[in-house]
Amino acid sequence: MATVQGGVHDSPQGTANNAEIDGIARFAVDEHNKKENAMVEFGRVLKAKEQVVAGTLHHLTIEAIEAGKKKIYEAKVWVKPWLNFKELQEFKHATDVADTTASHPSFTSSDLGVKREGHGAEWKEVAAHDPVVQDAATHAVNTIQQRSNSLFPYQLQEIVHAKAQVVDDFAKFDMILKVKRGTSEEKFKVEVHKNNEGTFLLNQMEPHT
Repeated sequence: MATVQGGVHDSPQGTANNAEIDGIARFAVDEHNKKENAMVEFGRVLKAKEQVVAGTLHHLTIEAIEAGKKKIYEAKVWVKPWLNFKELQEFKHATDVADTTASHPSFTSSDLGVKREGHGAEWKEVAAHDPVVQDAATHAVNTIQQRSNSLFPYQLQEIVHAKAQVVDDFAKFDMILKVKRGTSEEKFKVEVHKNNEGTFLLNQMEPHT
């Protein structure tokens, strides 16, 4: 068992979906499948935190598919690169995506990928941790950064609220985002469009109080 030495902190910026973290997450899913004789299919990493131990203890929030349903898992993987050592310490079910939006009819990722079948053009609430919603929010923050003269980078802290609408061949996302710039926190109300080719465009942005 990994001996804890330091506190848990976010993995360095930009690592949440990089090849190294994805590789560790895939290892966690594979090990879980072997131990439990399960059939969990890796999707993507939603969050990556780490902790200094004798090596690094990676705390990962993983989206995966089990029995055709999207599930969220929490995994802990102990890594000692200099020994080529990797060990799955914990793998547990966190939250079923459907549970978090049970009270609100919601889009699936395939709907947000601009497949409109069966949906009208009404706005619907969507889960903040849906991968497509996350991508739309990241695009919005990156665009806000590009349009800003700030020396401090904008960092996405939280998707406070998100709803989506599928119209013809594109999807619209209406979101309230909490962002951090230096030591200050701000909120923005944004509208992001996603076309059929998967390209995002920040259509509207205004400070939110």
